[in-house]
Amino acid sequence: MAGAVETQPANSAPAANKSAPAANRPAPAASFPIASDARLAGDDRQTRFILDLSQSIPFHAFPLADPYRVVLDIPQVSFQLRPGVGGEGRGLIKAFRYGLVMPGGSRIVFDLTGPARVANAYVLDAANGQPPRFVLELEEVDRATFLQALPSDTRVEAKSAVGDVKETAAPVVANVETAQKPEAPPDPRPVIVIDPGHGGPDNGTQSGSETEKSLVLEFALALRDRIEKAGKYRVVMTRTDDTFVPLSERVRVARNQSAALFVSVHADALPRREGDAQGATIYTLSDRASDAEAERLAEAENKADAIGGVNLTEEPTEVADILIDLAQRETRTFSNRFARILMAEMKTATRMHKHPLKSAGFKVLKAPDVPSVLIELGYVSNKDDLEHLVSEHWRSRTAGSVAHAIDSFFAKGLATAGAGN
Repeated sequence: MAGAVETQPANSAPAANKSAPAANRPAPAASFPIASDARLAGDDRQTRFILDLSQSIPFHAFPLADPYRVVLDIPQVSFQLRPGVGGEGRGLIKAFRYGLVMPGGSRIVFDLTGPARVANAYVLDAANGQPPRFVLELEEVDRATFLQALPSDTRVEAKSAVGDVKETAAPVVANVETAQKPEAPPDPRPVIVIDPGHGGPDNGTQSGSETEKSLVLEFALALRDRIEKAGKYRVVMTRTDDTFVPLSERVRVARNQSAALFVSVHADALPRREGDAQGATIYTLSDRASDAEAERLAEAENKADAIGGVNLTEEPTEVADILIDLAQRETRTFSNRFARILMAEMKTATRMHKHPLKSAGFKVLKAPDVPSVLIELGYVSNKDDLEHLVSEHWRSRTAGSVAHAIDSFFAKGLATAGAGN
């Protein structure tokens, strides 16, 4: 859960950890591809970014909305760029920043002046005295077109954040029978939002080859299947694959869906110097952490947005609402009640932490009108917990206990805070 590394400012490089054991130190910079120069060309309609490299590399580029950005994920690179590069933009690119986001992975984040799409991206081999070059070509588009290119998990909430947006998709010709069918009534079932933590370049905690982002996604998908099988609720996932979703957008999913309940799923790890801990923990929102460990965990989790180039100084509206309007205490009351029900059910299926109910200021729990909890399934730093986390049998049993808790919560008529948002 902890461990996201912030993207470095444009004129800085990650510092080496001189005190780390040799086995844990990053490999020497010379062993990584070298980025020796970066430059921009073009105008407000078409802009090109060129990165000079010592060798060809694979890449993945994708857009993010509000604010407009394009994110480029590449293998770990030794950035040896001139001071100040990226601070001044050109054309569609306002500025860009770069750095190491995790061992083995680097990221470049482009802040855009407006909506733009990736028209082309490719690597040129060395030729005619020129080094290998990565080239990213951006093209001006309208917002509707930009939104269509967003990762599917963030597309809906990005649209609704600014009201209705007309799509510019190719026309579809419906047959007469389809056109005459009456519109289906809205689904009256309560909406449960399941939020697997981390994703994309943000691995969360890690033990050997096992990463938190993968473990919690597998559990969240199992929980979704278990809930949907009963047919009582409509389930919405904040992510269903290895995608990075900013914390504020996870909150917006719950609010836009008028969710009746929000369940965020994570797994923790303790640094070796802090000893060992085991068992599942359930967190609810509080302005003041219940203990030092809860405070550490919330602080680390709230920094996760830095990995996606999100400005952490810009609090989402949801946060301001919950701090200003004390009437939202009702939502916290529902969250606390669900947490107690959840603890009672989960302890029949899995080992719980010695202090299983805690609270802290997790940003992902700050939807002011949706009861929300964050489940720490266990500690990947604990051998026994890790054996459980990778076990399909344990996953099925524990997901069943969470589903039973949801049934009990709704059966008692407690989940009303999020209804009819």
